[in-house]
Amino acid sequence: MARTRKATRREKIESNIIPLNAMAERDVRPRTPRQFHIQPKNDKQDDLMYNIREYPITVTIGCAGTGKTYCSAGTVAHLFLKGGYGKIVLTRANVPTGKTLGHFPGTIQEKMTPWLLPMMEVLEQAFGKGKFQYMLAKGEIEIQPIETIRGRSYKNALVLVDEAQNLDFDELKAISTRLGENSKLVLMGDPAQSDVKDGADLLKFCYLVNKNGINLPVIKFEVDDIVRSDIVADLVKMFLRENV
Repeated sequence: MARTRKATRREKIESNIIPLNAMAERDVRPRTPRQFHIQPKNDKQDDLMYNIREYPITVTIGCAGTGKTYCSAGTVAHLFLKGGYGKIVLTRANVPTGKTLGHFPGTIQEKMTPWLLPMMEVLEQAFGKGKFQYMLAKGEIEIQPIETIRGRSYKNALVLVDEAQNLDFDELKAISTRLGENSKLVLMGDPAQSDVKDGADLLKFCYLVNKNGINLPVIKFEVDDIVRSDIVADLVKMFLRENV
């Protein structure tokens, strides 16, 4: 009798185990951390987060270590958790820094993940590892290569574009005109770290927006806004001072 009860209990436990590869097929949504809040460390970060919440398109440019990516991705995660949006789209220019290892093997997601890690790490922190993986599997987090973005139309979507200083003007035109109903776009970049012609096209985009009076906020971070660490601030100041 004891053996029968033990076997029955084991079968009951095993019947409730869901294989990881079946998680996307069954609508079993992992839990999200109860709260996810970003506390801005300065006025620029506060302005950036406000603008993402209030405007359909926001551009943020400036030095490394100022929290552009963290605040942008974190605010997008907060908006998604509040509801009203169907997906988060991640993209960036596939331009390597320095010497390249060549093309990465695998699926689009596997190829793009090394490029998108800064944003993906923030989203994983916001949603929790289980739900983050679930959202990737269900397409609620979509990885979109820049070269295939023309012709798309995003509806009920939150679009994050990192390293926008490496985009040419045609790519900026294509991305900024993809927004459909109830969608937001955030362009993040540092013209001083451009790997192609010193980020001129992103600056040109910002200039034309301002010249034509388009209601599109541009938040510019300066050296004094660096929050990553004191040594990073000192190094960035040195690079700017020595023009290297």
